[in-house]
Amino acid sequence: MRGLRGRRDLLLGALGVLLAFGVCEAVSRAGIVRRSYLPPASEVLGRALELAGDGTFLAGVGATLHAWALGLGLACAIAVPLGLLLGSVPVVDAAVRAIVEFLRPLPSVALIPLVSLLLGSGTETEVALVTYASVWPILFNTVYGLGETDPLAKDTLRAFGFGRLSVLLRVELPGTAPFIAAGIRISAAVALILAVATEILAGFGEGLGIFIAQAGLATDGTRDVLAGVVWAGTLGLLVNGALVWGERRLFPWTPAHRGSGVRR
Repeated sequence: MRGLRGRRDLLLGALGVLLAFGVCEAVSRAGIVRRSYLPPASEVLGRALELAGDGTFLAGVGATLHAWALGLGLACAIAVPLGLLLGSVPVVDAAVRAIVEFLRPLPSVALIPLVSLLLGSGTETEVALVTYASVWPILFNTVYGLGETDPLAKDTLRAFGFGRLSVLLRVELPGTAPFIAAGIRISAAVALILAVATEILAGFGEGLGIFIAQAGLATDGTRDVLAGVVWAGTLGLLVNGALVWGERRLFPWTPAHRGSGVRR
């Protein structure tokens, strides 16, 4: 049953985390790695919990999440309509394919100097870079999802006199929605990575990345750096879990989610 399998997966995940925690703790306590390079996992976790009561730190985390949400939202607003257009109109797809393939491999972090020059050292730069990096998974998942739409359903609607827009709204968009959701889930992780990385590399504003960057400059800041990393990983885990839960509730008929259903 779904509940039994979910509890089993949760238990295995918890065991994996405990194993990694124990290995890091043992390696540091045994002196295999100097504590200045790898503090005990218990100290790192304690520091991460301590930061939960630090208002300044939480304000920085809020700033990072704000940039993440804005960038991801803008990416969805750009990528979904553009993907539907490219997937529905072959002429447009052929016309812009070379531009898309040229821009897609460009690493977002390499654009930090240019975007900072154009937009200044503020939230606008971070949001722009997050948006740029997050567009691609959503865009290509949307195009791929359109290609996987049932052709019989589309032909049936056309046979009954439905126009191109009606076919898109009644068949293609609902059929593509699970692919779009998967793209958003991938982009959510990419967006969080870019939000933190941009703050670290650019060194401006406030945020979780700024905390990590400043801790890295301190004489004995390894513990704070790792505590910040724990926070970043926890945020990513929570975001991914929330999006997976949403996908299962919205699209229970998809093959990936049917596999976690009741077995008879």
